[in-house]
Amino acid sequence: MMSKWLAAVGLVGVLLVAAALRWTGLDWDGYNHFHPDERYIHWVATTIERPSSWRTAFDPHRSSFNPYYWPPDAASAGIEVPQGEPRKFAYGHLPLYLGVAATRLAEWAGGRWAGSLPPDWRLTTDILNAAGMVEFRHLAAVTRALTGLVDLGTILFVFLLGRRVFGTAVGLLAAALLAVNVMHIQLAHFFTVDPYLTFFTVGAIYFIVDFGIRVSESRPSLNAGTSERLNTRATLSFALAAVFAGLAVGTKFSAVLLFLPLAVAAWLVVRERWWLWWLTAVLVAFLAFFLTNPFAVLDWTCELITEAVPLGPVTIPAINWGNCYLDNITTQSVMVNGGGNIPFTRQYAGTLPYLYPVEMQLKWGMGWLLGLAAFIGFGWAVWEFIRRLEIRDWRFWRRTNRQLPVASFLLLSWAVPFFLVTGSFFVKFMRYLQPLTPFLMIFAAALLWRIRQRWLRWLMVGIVLGGTAVYAFAFVNIYSVPHPWVTASEWIYANVEPGELILSEQWDDALPASLIVDGKARLRAEYENAELTWLTGVGENDGTAKLAGNLDLLAQADYVTLVSNRVYGVVPRLPAEYPLSSQYHQLLLDGRLGYELVSVNGRYPHLFSIFYRPDTFRWPGLTPPEGVERYLAAEMPGLNGGRADESFVVYDQPLTMIFKNNSRLSAAEMERLFTVPPTE
Repeated sequence: MMSKWLAAVGLVGVLLVAAALRWTGLDWDGYNHFHPDERYIHWVATTIERPSSWRTAFDPHRSSFNPYYWPPDAASAGIEVPQGEPRKFAYGHLPLYLGVAATRLAEWAGGRWAGSLPPDWRLTTDILNAAGMVEFRHLAAVTRALTGLVDLGTILFVFLLGRRVFGTAVGLLAAALLAVNVMHIQLAHFFTVDPYLTFFTVGAIYFIVDFGIRVSESRPSLNAGTSERLNTRATLSFALAAVFAGLAVGTKFSAVLLFLPLAVAAWLVVRERWWLWWLTAVLVAFLAFFLTNPFAVLDWTCELITEAVPLGPVTIPAINWGNCYLDNITTQSVMVNGGGNIPFTRQYAGTLPYLYPVEMQLKWGMGWLLGLAAFIGFGWAVWEFIRRLEIRDWRFWRRTNRQLPVASFLLLSWAVPFFLVTGSFFVKFMRYLQPLTPFLMIFAAALLWRIRQRWLRWLMVGIVLGGTAVYAFAFVNIYSVPHPWVTASEWIYANVEPGELILSEQWDDALPASLIVDGKARLRAEYENAELTWLTGVGENDGTAKLAGNLDLLAQADYVTLVSNRVYGVVPRLPAEYPLSSQYHQLLLDGRLGYELVSVNGRYPHLFSIFYRPDTFRWPGLTPPEGVERYLAAEMPGLNGGRADESFVVYDQPLTMIFKNNSRLSAAEMERLFTVPPTE
């Protein structure tokens, strides 16, 4: 039995370690907005202001609160902001509003306290903006810090939930495992919605479980007469669960699955008229949703959806929605289910449901040690619950030891459906599993703590927790090195004459980024830029006309950049969809198109001189240039982790290559290197 003071000291230690891991490297890209989702949210955030008049505050086309419309007088220093036109905003509104509020608070605090703090603190220069960053960059500093703080809140809820269900030791161990979870550490460095969704989800489940346990503890039998009044604390927990569920849906629509554990909790412990409790919870959740996402309800001015839309196992019929929020939900549903043939989702062609997300967590998101403990613990929790059931008598709460089955039922009523639904998606971004991982940490901790031999228990805890901590510290070390796109941009400014043509790939970022170099502002606009369209157009659209257009650009250009594997990690893998484009990247890497590798750089998790590197070439069947192989062998020796999900490496640890056009081949000379498939 762990004493309260020891648990408190342990929890404080866990939170301090977690904070250090999450707040190290907030400027991981020099605040250049190399994460496209974050970039767009910050762009919208620059227009969220206090309304000039409350009479227009909730007018969809005049309000400065509406994420679905660029305000008529929108403006922000350093960036171009459209005015008076619709905009797509496919994210929850609550994180947007929280980020803007936190930034305004930091601006207020900076004007009062920045001068009294050490001038070289990150808090002073970035958060309180003593460095004088424009709003667009200051938003990045503040909101990334806010995301880290929110993830600390998730760790605290995991401790409380684990303690409530399995005891203090399990709660503390689960919190420690989440503190060193690499996927959580990485996502805490981005201002995106998933960490906020996870926080509100874990909060909702905590209060649901607390409600169930309080009621089960207050009655001699959960099947006792339901006319007795539930105690106030239990009722409050149920109400808070509904509020958190509404806030979670206001962050991301996938949280709508929380209404299932709410229904299970009402049915399990209230019984008679449980549906009335559930409907009340839905109403409370809707109010929380409306207060934090008002224009999801108020704005009906978007383009109408007139096509049938797949939504999981069912299809929404063709209906003229007109509502901006529903428009975004249906659009996102089409995307995650593989509809629309969207270029940036083709990376998941050929990946297996359930198995691919688990593989990515084992290899990258959690690491092998923690990943195995987590998913084995998940299976163990399901088996333990089934084993405790009386199959012929579902009134299992009559057992003497009722608490664990009830709590397990409520935990699994979220975890199992969420995994079954999310794991089935065609699109399998690793972050989609984040609302599940805190519960996997609890199951892993419970499984480890169940080991009866004390010496073996502590040995296994030390191996899993210690090994994962090593991986976490290795991962955070990537932020000690400048972002590869910053390094590549500095190389361009030093070695490429202004006015030369630099090619990038469509759906990827273009170099150079605008930077301050040696105290002087250097701008991307100093160079000509054009995009190669290998990822756009499939099947018959990947034909000779598309090839000719790209080869004309290659013949004219001075340099080509491959700043990530967004394109070369996908197109060569799909020769049926890209019969011509799939041949391009190997020809470029071999030097047969007349381009020579002149710069390569990257950054990966490492401790001392041992690196843990993803292999971005093997899965698409490419052979990297000798210069890349020499660079990796000499500068980044260590372990090859194999394929990695694009979303794990592309934002903060991409391998970046620059090629120079030395041979100056004509488009016709390059075209002869491609094999044109016969036409039927």
